[in-house]
Amino acid sequence: MSDTLTRTEADAGLAAPGSQVKDYWVLTKPKVMRLVIFSGFAGLFVAPGTLHPFLALVAMLCIAAGAAASAAINNAYDVDIDQRMVRTRLRPTASGRIEPAEANAFGVTLALLSVAVMGLALNWTAAALLALTILFYTTIYTRWLKRSTPQNIVIGGAAGALPPVVGWAAVTGEVGLLPILMFLIIFMWTPPHFWSLALYRSGDYAKANVPMLPVVKGDRATRRHIVAYTAILLPLTLLPAVLGLAGWLYGAAAVALAAWYGWHVMKLWRDPREVVAMRAFKVSILYLFLVLGALMADHALLGGAW
Repeated sequence: MSDTLTRTEADAGLAAPGSQVKDYWVLTKPKVMRLVIFSGFAGLFVAPGTLHPFLALVAMLCIAAGAAASAAINNAYDVDIDQRMVRTRLRPTASGRIEPAEANAFGVTLALLSVAVMGLALNWTAAALLALTILFYTTIYTRWLKRSTPQNIVIGGAAGALPPVVGWAAVTGEVGLLPILMFLIIFMWTPPHFWSLALYRSGDYAKANVPMLPVVKGDRATRRHIVAYTAILLPLTLLPAVLGLAGWLYGAAAVALAAWYGWHVMKLWRDPREVVAMRAFKVSILYLFLVLGALMADHALLGGAW
């Protein structure tokens, strides 16, 4: 059975079963979820102590379900914005293939299940951190910050920065210095990462009345903010090695990656074209994957701090 809706079915809000499953999958924003899962796994992987492989899998599934829940609730609330933007107008809720109430119920169910299973199977510290992640994204960011301030992604980025702390807590039952540094790295990475996309899609955000920084302050001010946040981010990535929480392998990789990403950011500062902004956005994703991957490789090969 085809996953493609006919115009009549789409207008009627109906879909074939296979298409409905695909729509719910899209509702979870799987591309965004990949980085959340990877960062959560990084926190779990570098944590001291041991965890049975089955429990590690359960922890990762809970983090994934929590991310999916946040995305579904966000989609349900942002229907009016998504319908006005080219980038998001085909999302299941924006196009009417899934009703906002259904998306919200799906998200809340996933959220409750993910937190409950994390608490019962692992520990309640990890469960509380996971619940905080979901609540912060769906309430503080989605319902308040996104529509009210150009600093929305700065403060709201805390939600996306928490998964490695959740992963660490799933193993240890507590929070340590290294996961706090991982949180800070992702927290400072989020604004330049997202503002690069916002530069590319500033017209979309303006049309939807979302006060993203390029809409409110302009392109040049946004590029200046990207440079400023990157200038804080890059030294921050070196701290695990400087503080003895990671070895020379991570330190060398962090320096090389900082030079690489910094070059792309400076190129964006000099060249305001949208294509350069989009390239910086894509590079930023790979950069974070590589930083976290280097931390895990250092831990696996050199033992990290442990």
